[in-house]
Amino acid sequence: MKIAWAIVRRDLVLAYRQGGGIGTAIGFFLVVVTLLPLGLGPDIALLSRIAPGALWIALLLSVLLSVDRVLQPDHEDGSLEQMLLAPMPLELTVICKSFAHWLTTGVPLALTAPLFGLLLNLAPEAALPLILSTLIGSPALSFLGVLGASLTLDIRRGGLLISLLILPLYVPVLIFGVSASSSSGAGLTLLGPSLLILLALSLAALVLCPLAAAAAIRAHYR
Repeated sequence: MKIAWAIVRRDLVLAYRQGGGIGTAIGFFLVVVTLLPLGLGPDIALLSRIAPGALWIALLLSVLLSVDRVLQPDHEDGSLEQMLLAPMPLELTVICKSFAHWLTTGVPLALTAPLFGLLLNLAPEAALPLILSTLIGSPALSFLGVLGASLTLDIRRGGLLISLLILPLYVPVLIFGVSASSSSGAGLTLLGPSLLILLALSLAALVLCPLAAAAAIRAHYR
């Protein structure tokens, strides 16, 4: 566990020192949310209706923007190979790096989503469901993104390929995330079926993605 915590702490320190990943993700999120009212027009009712879906799409794309830097720098400087030879299972290493990515990208985006939602006339009662759904669903986005990053280690600037590989897997998270975010407007309970399914998707990604990503990394170094 000391090794696992050291990996998480190392990735957190690097992310906050560099600042590019967090700042770029939040900046991209803000740009997408700002452009939507300009493109759709000043229809307040329309913006309020599409706000949860638009915020989820912006969050999803913002996560994709930063996920290619989770493994690539460690691969380039040889750190990833050392992690492969470490006594700790590689699957746990992938979990640690995915968790660090979620803390530095998913959590800030989830917490700022209601604030940016004001630009889309997000209903005040939808703020709490939006925060809950994004906090619960964003781990799945990080784990799936790291899986895509592990499949494109040999490809420089493989962000586009990661998007093509992982975007279809993001669709269930997007569907149930938007449904959970809109639950208050539909008169449903806060912990409704959509939020529980979203939690199940994150747990499934937590179990399956590290296994697949570790297998892809081992295959690369054989």
